[in-house]
Amino acid sequence: MMTYEILVEDTFTARHAVHMPDGTVEPAHTHNWRVVVRFVGLVLDECGLLIDFEAAKSDLHHVLREFEGADLNHCPAMQGLNPTAEHVARVIFDAILRKRDGDERLYRVMVTEAPGCTAGYGRHGDRLI
Repeated sequence: MMTYEILVEDTFTARHAVHMPDGTVEPAHTHNWRVVVRFVGLVLDECGLLIDFEAAKSDLHHVLREFEGADLNHCPAMQGLNPTAEHVARVIFDAILRKRDGDERLYRVMVTEAPGCTAGYGRHGDRLI
């Protein structure tokens, strides 16, 4: 099946210290996080758009304001979660989904905390994973 897709991206700077499986906590450190959001759909609107880039970028930027300059270990959006890149991706996905009223075209959020270190959260086929 052929689909249309768009990607929008933004960045934020934030600190975190991940709790490791052996009980240790890595030293707090800062990343310039890169976030890529992927939307996928079968149908374009009457203008030939899957989603307006500017609207999608604005929604992402609005969601990321809470993370900018934050210590993710103490950020309200991350409350109760170990601030791994995987959890950051899920929290951002869920926030964008709420912001876009459950838009089923939201497919995946990929979060890069450092070059070569990317985690994602999203849908597999037509269902959320």
